[in-house]
Amino acid sequence: MAIYTEEQARKIMEKALSFSKADACEINLSGSESGNIRYARNTVSTSGHRSNHSMVVQSNFGKKMGTATIDEFDDESLKRVVARSEELAKLSPENPEFMGPLGPQKYDEAITFVEATADISPDFRAEVANNSIEPAVAKDVTAAGFLDDASSFSAMINSKGLFAYNKETGLKFTVTMRTNDGTGSGWVSRDFNDVRKFDAVEASKVAIDKAIMSKQAKAIEPGKYTVILEPSAGLGLLNGLGYDLDARKADEGRSFMSKDGGTKQGDKIVDERVNIWSDPLHPEVPTATWNGSGQPLKKTSWIENGVVKNLAYDRFWASKKGVEPVPYASNFIMAGGDASLDDLIKSTKKGILVTRLWYIRSVDPQTLLYTGLTRDGTFYIENGVIKYPVKNFRFNESPIIMLNNLETLGKQVRVDGNLIPYMKIRDFTFTSLSDAV
Repeated sequence: MAIYTEEQARKIMEKALSFSKADACEINLSGSESGNIRYARNTVSTSGHRSNHSMVVQSNFGKKMGTATIDEFDDESLKRVVARSEELAKLSPENPEFMGPLGPQKYDEAITFVEATADISPDFRAEVANNSIEPAVAKDVTAAGFLDDASSFSAMINSKGLFAYNKETGLKFTVTMRTNDGTGSGWVSRDFNDVRKFDAVEASKVAIDKAIMSKQAKAIEPGKYTVILEPSAGLGLLNGLGYDLDARKADEGRSFMSKDGGTKQGDKIVDERVNIWSDPLHPEVPTATWNGSGQPLKKTSWIENGVVKNLAYDRFWASKKGVEPVPYASNFIMAGGDASLDDLIKSTKKGILVTRLWYIRSVDPQTLLYTGLTRDGTFYIENGVIKYPVKNFRFNESPIIMLNNLETLGKQVRVDGNLIPYMKIRDFTFTSLSDAV
């Protein structure tokens, strides 16, 4: 049994904590039950179930810290793992950035666990694969997909009186469809806490349609184009912006958020329609309400009307700067509009529709310039309709430039635990063509 109740987790961790002789001790206990199914060439290749649990004990003497891990929780095993962490702490050098454990905290009740997701069965996974493979075969398309689902818990206790517990569920589905002539490719991704929101037939149809539409792509000249970025493509670049919302990197002059020895907090950096925040209690993208340091997570505004409202401060850097800590975002939510993908296409005189971006790499951290490739469905739009598929491009673009060239925000879509809208962007820079499908 890998999923412990709050009472079971507390009992095990309190027992381990009772063996501590260190100045302070922090214990993390986690476990999961998960299952998966994988298929390729229109045939299921693997399926499986995993059950695991793990305890991590961190002990410190002053600023000297040691960590040990175990997956057996009888009394003798607990004694050994605590003693081992203390032994390692005594051997370790001092950590100049060590922050002692937090005291008791108050957390909001999370909304991350859905019983229906925890109850996913092997039969359900097989049905998902079948609902993807059968329509692919009927359309002369080859499917390769993966479904992974899990229920899990995490808990924390320390010698200063803190205790935290969270239980959650989630599933992730991705599928790539390739036309059998090898010239067309479509892709889709879906993830949810609640399996009842997932439709394998709908998701697979999107990828199949993309694959068929993208057959025999034409080459067009690279350059600056108006683009419609589907949410997966938009997130590929917005991730870079999210990583830079870090106070320490900005203070040390290592990021786009650096400014004359300070930061750009309070500066307007993008279009005023851009609003980005995090919220562990958002019903579409809920997360745990505490982080790995035991800090409570609350709704936090990061960019408001184009202005940088907050940067993340870990406990050490906040202490050094004399400010309150601001925990890193647990999810990424960007405000959208009412326009559907069809609406955005109809409003485009000339442009490119991008399904997703991949192999994204940093070119210049100071300007947040990235390069990468389009993939799995890139299409030319003219006079409000998709005219034909085009060969994939290499791009050079910054999320800052992108969000300053914003034309229209569309509806939000959940992508990898985040909510990202469709975006219509002008003057997006494509630098060269790629022969990859």
